[in-house]
Amino acid sequence: MNIQLKPDQEQFIQTQIARGKYENASEVIHKALKLLEEWEKGYQNWVEQTRQKVEVAVEQLDRGEGIDGEVVVDRLREKLHQARQNQA
Repeated sequence: MNIQLKPDQEQFIQTQIARGKYENASEVIHKALKLLEEWEKGYQNWVEQTRQKVEVAVEQLDRGEGIDGEVVVDRLREKLHQARQNQA
């Protein structure tokens, strides 16, 4: 596999090697790919959790368990007002 890196990416890799964190560019790339893989897994978990929460919310709304939008806005305004008072 042959990849092209931008000059700033090459510089970043060289800096990591110079700092002694990695012995060569392959180690830096390996670490970057491992972190990307972990991030992707976390993102996919977040998507799935969000999808499940939306399903629950839709079911609650279908059962008439929702909260009126004006009530929600009023509660948010009150929380914001309290937060501003606590900062003063």
